[in-house]
Amino acid sequence: MSLSHVLEAQERTASGTGSARAIRRANLVPAIVYGGKSEPLMVAINEKQLNLECNQTGFFSRILTLNVNGKEQQVLAKDIQLHPVTDVPLHVDFQRVDKNSRVHVNVPINFINEDRAPGVKRGGTLNIIAHKLEIICSPVEIPEVLTIDLIKLDMGGSVTLDNVTLPANVKPANPARDHVIATLVGGAKEADKEAE
Repeated sequence: MSLSHVLEAQERTASGTGSARAIRRANLVPAIVYGGKSEPLMVAINEKQLNLECNQTGFFSRILTLNVNGKEQQVLAKDIQLHPVTDVPLHVDFQRVDKNSRVHVNVPINFINEDRAPGVKRGGTLNIIAHKLEIICSPVEIPEVLTIDLIKLDMGGSVTLDNVTLPANVKPANPARDHVIATLVGGAKEADKEAE
């Protein structure tokens, strides 16, 4: 389950390019909070604090607590615009969530025991098709990471959704699209043996 991290924010009233530039000059990042039963809310977040959060793995699958002028609300980051050269955050979109809502999030996939897989030992190469999986679940049930053990994967084998153990009440968002997650293809040594 993802842990909640707190981001300090302050409400802003002005919008537009000029206002956004002024906010950034004050070392803040403009953002918007939408969803739920409340109206969209424009806020500004401390740039340094946001940088620390968005540079951690799973930024888009982690519940954040947004403290806006002393009032806390649970949010998920849905989009972030970065400066094309410096990668400094320019704007963030947050979605309000509560324990009763269902959200779509992308969770990173961690492959373990690749070097111990029989197919890799024989010269095969792991072809990763999906580095993350889109799931549907309650915000309080979002897993930090999905781990797939490759210890039994042989040459020509594949990892499918059937090989992924999802927590209870967590469903894949696109089972047809994401059915195959990785394959193990023959390497040069194996191709030479087959040619002989």
